[in-house]
Amino acid sequence: MADFTSPLSVREIKALPREGAGNFSSVLLLRRVAVRTAKNGNPFLTAELGDKTGSFSLNVFGDSPAYELFTNLAEGAVIRIEAKPDYYQDRLSPRLLRAEAISPEQLAGSSLLTNLVETAPEDAAALWAEFQQHIAAIGHGDLRATVQAVFEEIGEKFRHAPAAVAMHHAYRHGLLEHTCHMARAGRALLPLYSEVDPDLALAGILVHDTGKVIEYAGDLVTTRSRRGLLQGHVVLGYQLVRKAGMKCKLAADLLERLEHIVLSHQGELEWGAAVMAATPEAVFVAKVDDLDAKMGMVQRLLRQANVDDEFSERHAGLNASLLLTKPAK
Repeated sequence: MADFTSPLSVREIKALPREGAGNFSSVLLLRRVAVRTAKNGNPFLTAELGDKTGSFSLNVFGDSPAYELFTNLAEGAVIRIEAKPDYYQDRLSPRLLRAEAISPEQLAGSSLLTNLVETAPEDAAALWAEFQQHIAAIGHGDLRATVQAVFEEIGEKFRHAPAAVAMHHAYRHGLLEHTCHMARAGRALLPLYSEVDPDLALAGILVHDTGKVIEYAGDLVTTRSRRGLLQGHVVLGYQLVRKAGMKCKLAADLLERLEHIVLSHQGELEWGAAVMAATPEAVFVAKVDDLDAKMGMVQRLLRQANVDDEFSERHAGLNASLLLTKPAK
């Protein structure tokens, strides 16, 4: 292998010139690996590699010495690679030259994990303290007690969980960050809509994604758990809220409306909602959720961009490439 004393980050790799760049080395997480079939019928692997600054995919063909390595590695493994910059359909897709796995023993005591694991840009302890203030702001006692009961059960997991596998706030503490951002936006917008009950809407915001602490699994790389695959976070969150509401003897009408917010917050049936939003509070929460999810995508693309980039790569959630430069004033 090449000298790995100065491995490049994904951001640094994407900043390399497209023409004339030499080979590079990097230490990365294996986030996803999938078997594909070429036009000639031969199998090959598509591997997504990344660190806290971004990710890219590359192909590993059957005649490569690394094919067996990638076949046997679990998602979340740490690997060292040497590769040559290359592009496919304007996306970085390096040509792999060599690869080797890094064992947990080699990782122990090193700073590599700090460079690999993406975390929320805001301080997690400050976000959690803010989150407690949002709970305290729920004026209705039984609604507040219901929300508190949910987080007494899942609070520690909630503090660390990502908000998604890949789409938005998909990093450590991302779920906490996303929910706090929604609470900030929701409380700012609520005075504009007197038809929306503020206590019910705020309670719905705080519990809407709680099923994700069960849906997602993994430490370095996020995957879906068995229950996540079989039931999904919408149903899992509904179960958490129903259990807490019954424990706190929340009035039947309020519990039904709070459950409905959880069941409908995805906004569209094809996006995973169990039902369409059918109360003022449910419509409000679904739209605030979509707003912060989309802006979370924008914020992450801007954070991960290189100084000279004009546009990002196309983002599936935005269905567009994002213009990265600031307005000229």
